[in-house]
Amino acid sequence: MTAFERGKLTLIMELSGCGTALVTPFRADGSIEEHALARLVNWQIESGVNFLIACGTTGEASTMTEAENARVIEIVVNTAAGRIPVFGGCTHNATSEAVARARKLAKIPGLNGLLTANPYYNRPGQEGQFQHFHAIAEAVELPILLYNIPSRTGTNMEPATVLRLAELTNVIGVKESSGNIAQITEILNNAPSGFKVFSGDDAMTLPVIALGGAGLVSVASNAIPAQMAQMVQAALSGDWATARAINRKFFRLMQAHFSEPSPAPVKAVLALMGRMEDNLRLPMVPVTAATQRKLEQLLIELGLLPES
Repeated sequence: MTAFERGKLTLIMELSGCGTALVTPFRADGSIEEHALARLVNWQIESGVNFLIACGTTGEASTMTEAENARVIEIVVNTAAGRIPVFGGCTHNATSEAVARARKLAKIPGLNGLLTANPYYNRPGQEGQFQHFHAIAEAVELPILLYNIPSRTGTNMEPATVLRLAELTNVIGVKESSGNIAQITEILNNAPSGFKVFSGDDAMTLPVIALGGAGLVSVASNAIPAQMAQMVQAALSGDWATARAINRKFFRLMQAHFSEPSPAPVKAVLALMGRMEDNLRLPMVPVTAATQRKLEQLLIELGLLPES
C-alpha cells in the first residue's frame, strides 16, 4: 500500500460527523477579511466541528477569482494546522478548467481533499457528469467528495452515476443536497464499503444518518457549531433522544438560514453575533430589514446574542 493509499484510508475512516461549509468574510470594499476567517476557523474547531469545507456554495466561491479561491483555502488549511480535515471547493462548468484548478489546489500543503459540484448551467446528462468527475478524480491524488446540488446547478447526479464514480480510487463520498430521500437511500443501500454519504441539508440530517449516512455538511454550524456537532454525534452514536431535542430546538434557525438566498441569512446571523461584518459580493445582497428583525428575534429567543 502506498503512502497516498494509507493516507486516503485513514481519512475515509475518520471523515464523519459535522462539517461546516464555511462562509467567507468580506470587508465593505469586497476584499477578503482574512483575520475574521481565521477566527471563524478556530472557533469552529474549538466548538467540536469535525471537518471544514472552504470555498463551496456557502463560501461564495462563484464570486471569487481563482487566486482568491486558493488564498481562502490556504488560510483555512494553515489555521486548521492539521487539527481536522479541510476540503477545498473546486467547481467549474468547463471540465478542462475544473481539472486545471484541481491540479493547482492539490499543491496546497496540508489540504486533505476537494469538494466538486455538478457542472452548472451546461446541464450535462449522466454520462457527461460521469466523465466530468472522472477527469477531475484522475487528475489528482487528493480524496474527492462529490457534491450533488441540483437546485443550484440545474442538473441532478443520479444514484447510478454516483455509484459508478464511487468505484474510483479517490472518490470517497458525496454531499447529497438533492432533498430526495429515496435517491439518498438508493445510494446508501448500494454504495461500496467505506463510501461516505453526507446530508447537504441541515434539515435532512437525522433522516440521512438514520439510513446510514456519515454525517452532515452544514450551513447552520457556521453560527452554532457546537450545537450542530453535538446533534450529529448524538445521532451517529444512536442517542436519538438527544439528537431530536437539539434538532427541535434549533430547527427554526436551520430553516431561517434559507429564508432568503444563502448565505445572506447566515452572514446576517454571524454579524448579529459579532463574528464578522455583514458583507456579501454581488449578485448576493444582505437580507431585507424585515428578515434581519426576524433573525434577531430568533437569536434572542435562543439565547445566542452576545451580552451587551
